[in-house]
Amino acid sequence: MNQSASSNVLWNQAKWQLIEEQTASSVLNSSTEAEAWALIVRQARAVLKAYSTSFYVVTRFLPRLKREMVEIIYLAVRLPDEVVDTFPLSRVARQAWLGRWEDQYKCGLGASSIHEAMEKGTSCFVAGFSKVVREANIPREHYLAFLRAMKLDSEPGAFATLEDLIDKYIYGSAIVVGYFLTHVYGSVSESEFPRALRCSRNLGIALQLTNFMRDVGEDFRRGRIYLPLDMLRAEGIDNPDFGNPEQYAAVSNVVVQLVDIAEEHYAYAMEDLDAFNVDSRTAIEACIKVYRRLNDRIRQSRFRPPHRESVPALEKFQALPASKYWRIPLAYLSK
Repeated sequence: MNQSASSNVLWNQAKWQLIEEQTASSVLNSSTEAEAWALIVRQARAVLKAYSTSFYVVTRFLPRLKREMVEIIYLAVRLPDEVVDTFPLSRVARQAWLGRWEDQYKCGLGASSIHEAMEKGTSCFVAGFSKVVREANIPREHYLAFLRAMKLDSEPGAFATLEDLIDKYIYGSAIVVGYFLTHVYGSVSESEFPRALRCSRNLGIALQLTNFMRDVGEDFRRGRIYLPLDMLRAEGIDNPDFGNPEQYAAVSNVVVQLVDIAEEHYAYAMEDLDAFNVDSRTAIEACIKVYRRLNDRIRQSRFRPPHRESVPALEKFQALPASKYWRIPLAYLSK
């Protein structure tokens, strides 16, 4: 998935296991579905706050129930991504973990409550996410596509063209995540839902390309190449070695080309923003503005390993609607 926190191990495998065990114990001892939900949401919020300050802030502009669903969705994609990116596991062990997680997801979808899902052996986090999928009517195959993308990350390869990258990886790693969120955010009318999905597709492609371009060097060290091979060959690179300074100029040219393609998708996403429910547009627009700023900074800095571009807090703040500034301090007081 290559999200913004992937370069830093915030929580190691032992901590993830501990918080999952503690949350599971609390949930199993809870007396109602509402209490179980609240416990999982609280932990999901802590994950989001720890791993993505930008997304955490923009989600504060959502209505409470939508915000809670988004927090649990983030947890459901963050943990598998951490397993693939940061847990000290072999390729076989990662594949096995993802396989078990997928089995639990399918089991959770067949349950009618969080407690029932956990009694059948699912993780508390999967139980919470399965509830979101059921209640928001998210097509079950979207998360299966996401898990397939995570399996690709545990067996790194290369991609022949941009279309190949989008179809084989970005679809599962980012586009379907946007589809999850679209089902939660909702559209202004049933007829506008396809436009909302189109917005999410464009935004998913843009966000993933921006994150890829920020992490080119780090991804290469992990054995991953997300720059399409045909674009590299057009710049004279037949054998990619992003640690070789002689390739920096050529890699920079490809990075800028892909940053420009990402910008086109951000623009397309903005054109369809009005398809979403009014109560969700502020969060989506703020996300687009923050990441467009990051995209611009990557274009300016080009490829300069080990430098990793980011958006300063003040610029993130300026990308938010002035009428909503009062919510920001409250976001950091919430638990």
